Amino acid sequence: MSVQERRAVSARRESLLGDEPGAFAVARFVRVTPMKARRVLDLVRGMGIDNALATLKFAPQAAAATVYKVVDSAAANAEGTEHLSRADLVVVKAFVDEGPTLKRHRPRAQGRATRIDKRTSHITVVVGPRAEEETAKPAADAKKADGKKAAEKKGRTR
Repeated sequence: MSVQERRAVSARRESLLGDEPGAFAVARFVRVTPMKARRVLDLVRGMGIDNALATLKFAPQAAAATVYKVVDSAAANAEGTEHLSRADLVVVKAFVDEGPTLKRHRPRAQGRATRIDKRTSHITVVVGPRAEEETAKPAADAKKADGKKAAEKKGRTR
């Protein structure tokens, strides 16, 4: 790898993907608490892009709209920069880091004030092509199902 090629690969991409094909998208300073954003990301981690976007579109959580945008952006980045097919993409990694907290004060009784913390998040989604083992999984599941049917025919059940 030449010096120019090494400079072209960002340190962030290197840490997230390494030499693997794929792309990522980051939404920073999003005004949603990290805990609520993690709840939504747990829904789509490991899913195909089309399934993940459909799930997020109809998820009742408010953070789902922002996560939808980030997943869609990561898929578009993979199509545009890596020339990967959208149908083969999977959400490989998805995580939320805590951003800066906005500190506000609310007046309370007897001249006191309490602090209100308005938390922010940095949402990162990494997409990559579907692994070959995942495409071979349905065939393995079919073999297990055939084995169960054969056992049932013999009168044995598990």
